[in-house]
Amino acid sequence: MFWEKKLALWADNLRTTTNIPARVSLWNGQSHDLGTFQSPAITLHAKSAAAMPLLLSPGLDTLGEAYVEGKLDIDGSLTDIIDIGYTLARTSPDTSRKLRRVADYFAHSKASDKRAIQYHYDVSNDFYKLWLDRRMVYSCAYFENGDEDLTTAQQKKIDQILTKIQLQPGQTLLDIGCGWGALVIRAARKFGARCVGITLSKNQFDWATELVRTKHLADRVEIRLQDYRDVTERFDRVTSVGMFEHVGCSNLPEYFARVQGLLVEDGIAMNHGITSTSASLDEMGVGGGAFIDRYVFPDGELPHLSLAISAMHEGGLEAFDIENLRRHYARTLQLWSANYEANAAQLRKLVDERTFRIWRVYLAGCAYAFENDDVAIYQIVARKAGMRASKLPWSRRYIYDGQCG
Repeated sequence: MFWEKKLALWADNLRTTTNIPARVSLWNGQSHDLGTFQSPAITLHAKSAAAMPLLLSPGLDTLGEAYVEGKLDIDGSLTDIIDIGYTLARTSPDTSRKLRRVADYFAHSKASDKRAIQYHYDVSNDFYKLWLDRRMVYSCAYFENGDEDLTTAQQKKIDQILTKIQLQPGQTLLDIGCGWGALVIRAARKFGARCVGITLSKNQFDWATELVRTKHLADRVEIRLQDYRDVTERFDRVTSVGMFEHVGCSNLPEYFARVQGLLVEDGIAMNHGITSTSASLDEMGVGGGAFIDRYVFPDGELPHLSLAISAMHEGGLEAFDIENLRRHYARTLQLWSANYEANAAQLRKLVDERTFRIWRVYLAGCAYAFENDDVAIYQIVARKAGMRASKLPWSRRYIYDGQCG
């Protein structure tokens, strides 16, 4: 009776203050409405008393934990589930704690970074194939017109990046965190570059290496299972797409100094990464809170754009082109989430129910977060600091004139 009484009081309060179109159904057959409606948009099924402490402290972290651990089942459309989940989280008096974790800065040793990367990316290649585009690009796409399909938008993103860094035939390119190899393969085939792609994921390494072989690009593309801190050569161009989130906020000056050291004197670097939308040092960290740190991206940290640019400066780089792609990532995640839902039956055959739920709520939740400015994403193009102004472009016209349609 203890939990039922607490739930009744909580539901009464929400009905009068927030009026949420949700119903909570208990294991004993009782139910409580959180708003006034003809039928609920979602129904939360508490499977036992173990769900109650998490349900009655409705942060994104606690609701996510209850769902992933099977303590709570939810009926309703995924869009309504995520929207109401965020609404419930905002009913907490400590909203900042519910929506983001205060960064405590992980050690980020080579060994811990490798473990974190392999945890996230080595689920299985077949798992990712079911919801990514056919090139297996796992980063924000670029929707030039807004109506592109995912495969087209991902290719446009890669071409946009390679155009932004003004990649020329015969130049050398290092891609830090190369994923399944799409960018380096495109750089070699379309732009005529000689490329090195590095990753810490064994699954990605195996996939990309085989792809390079089957496309007969071994003379122009090398895939390495390697930490960026162990690369010794210098390159005309360096790209990092969706990787610096794993570096750690306090390590960013050292990271960008390493990128600077990998560039030839007139080289160009591009950093494409997710950022926090809070400039407060006390609130930078993981957008989405402890849920993402525990279940999705161990040791991940998101800096604010201002910290990223400051760290670039400390590392000896000058940022000369910055673009916010938040709308593009919201759309990318919406398409990934839709693919995930459409292939749910096949995905459940590849992973256990817990893993299936983690990724389901993660993709849909991130789509909401980008749509609503809880997190952002920026492409930053940089050169070594101290270059003459005459080395910089007059305008951004070269990006659009050179972009592949």
